[in-house]
Parts: sequence; structure tokens; C-alpha cells
Amino acid sequence: MRPNYNRIYQDLLKMNHPEKLECPKVREQLEKLDSTEEILKLNERLFKQSKETAKTNQQLKTYDKKTMLKLLNYQKKHDLSTSFMSRKYNISRTTFSKWKKILEEEMAETSKR
Repeated sequence: MRPNYNRIYQDLLKMNHPEKLECPKVREQLEKLDSTEEILKLNERLFKQSKETAKTNQQLKTYDKKTMLKLLNYQKKHDLSTSFMSRKYNISRTTFSKWKKILEEEMAETSKR
């Protein structure tokens, strides 16, 4: 069971920023909120965050399996270190290592394709 982010963002924008709903790019992004990555991109596009808010939000982020696999496959494809990925996406090295252990089998399947 997953929250309906499309509906949440539409309601939020109707109440606080109705002018942003007029933008075709925003409407397009609202329609394709199927991964954590897309939700985070939309959120960054719509709302400017202070450094303090960004830090707090970073601690509360969760990633779905699709996004985790995408990041790990990107790392593998481009032969990037865990430290580099950690800095680039602002996710701890420990988290990347944990994802690798958990999703090891699925990564092997996608690389065979």
C-alpha cells in the first residue's frame, strides 16, 4: 500500500500554489510519480528548501526498490565508487552497502539482460 502522491501534490498545489498547476511540465511530472526519484525531483522543482530543511528531509527519505536498483546499476555501469555515489546523491556509504547486500541477486538478474 503506497500513498497516492499524485493526489497529494495536486491538493497541495491547489491550496498553496494554484499558478504552478498551470505549468504543463509540472502536470506532466505529476502524472508520472511512480518512483521515489520522480517524487524527489518534483518536490525540488516545486519547493525551494533551506539548508536546514534539506538536512532534516534527507534523514527522513526512504527509497523504493526500483530507485535503489536504478542507482546501484548506474554505479556498476559507470564503475563508480560507493564514496562518489554517496556524495553525489547525498546517501550514506553504509546505505549503499546495505542495498548491495539486500539486492545482490536482483542486480545480477538485471545485468544478465
